[in-house]
Amino acid sequence: MILDKFSLEGRVALVTGASRGLGHQIAVTLAEAGADVACHSREPGGAVSAIENINKLSRKAISVVGDMTGKSVPTQVTEDVLAEYGRIDILVNNAGMIRRSPAVEYSEEDWATVIDVNLSSVFRLCQAVGRHMIDQGHGKIVNIASLLSFQGGITVPAYTASKSGVAGLTKALANEWAKHNLNVNAIAPGYMETDNTSALRADETRNGQILERIPAGRWGTADDLSGAVVFLSSPASDYVQGHIMVVDGGWLAR
Repeated sequence: MILDKFSLEGRVALVTGASRGLGHQIAVTLAEAGADVACHSREPGGAVSAIENINKLSRKAISVVGDMTGKSVPTQVTEDVLAEYGRIDILVNNAGMIRRSPAVEYSEEDWATVIDVNLSSVFRLCQAVGRHMIDQGHGKIVNIASLLSFQGGITVPAYTASKSGVAGLTKALANEWAKHNLNVNAIAPGYMETDNTSALRADETRNGQILERIPAGRWGTADDLSGAVVFLSSPASDYVQGHIMVVDGGWLAR
């Protein structure tokens, strides 16, 4: 049956940035589809809510902790998950951040931090988990890109550069790892109701401009990503490689 191909029963997933927003919903969604989940957060206790919601689904959930700006953290997080579950079948690289400033005023510190969290840590975790998945003989990696993987944005040069890099990295890893039965893809959310967009939604003029451009006529919610996440994490997407799936209410189509 076709729906069986969307089941994640028996799989183990690692979701970064699972403390709130998109990451929280992604972690719970994977559990709803049958997976046990390792929920990453930067600080201890950050993923408590996600873990509680997953346990209510009678799925196993654990917390893994680490600041992704640390070069050794992705390897440590990978080892922690393997120590608990013995395997990782799905990796969702969701952890990210944004800092806004005109380009001529953008600080070196902001540039370096955003690039490190949004891009360098994604590579490091893909590398650490990818080694395991290659030995295991299969795996699904889903990176969270952005509309700004395709567009320039305004006053977010580091975020745009990092998310453009995530799209390119996704394709590069797919090219290398498809032969190992690993699928590497990405989801590019549109304008979503998250902490990262709170400033935009609070700006009446900018909020109106954004809504006018979205054919669906509304901001996206975390739940709008659920179908895409399950598809790219499941056997239903076994022949999908290096794809950047846009979930944007039609923004790029206009």
